[in-house]
Amino acid sequence: NMPVVLFAAPDAAPSKVQNALHQVQARGGISNMIVVGAEGDQEIEKYADKVELILVPKTVDCLQAILYIIPMQLLSYHLAVARDLNVDQPRSLAKSVTVQ
Repeated sequence: NMPVVLFAAPDAAPSKVQNALHQVQARGGISNMIVVGAEGDQEIEKYADKVELILVPKTVDCLQAILYIIPMQLLSYHLAVARDLNVDQPRSLAKSVTVQ
């Protein structure tokens, strides 16, 4: 029942993305899968009826990663709110920020 999140960037190795999709499908986890992909990526869009598909606009390579992070930031925010966690005071932030 653990959801699987897959970032299917158009610049990533397409064979590795397809392999990851097939591995999750073989283990029966495709129904709990969230795929973040670029608009117009036909390889990813053919899974639209099997997975939760989040499409982001396609842009230049150096900005594409920023667009992929936005849905995950929103997902983490809404999960924290659903679990009654304070989103303004994340745990272990001081450790990760001060370590150099």
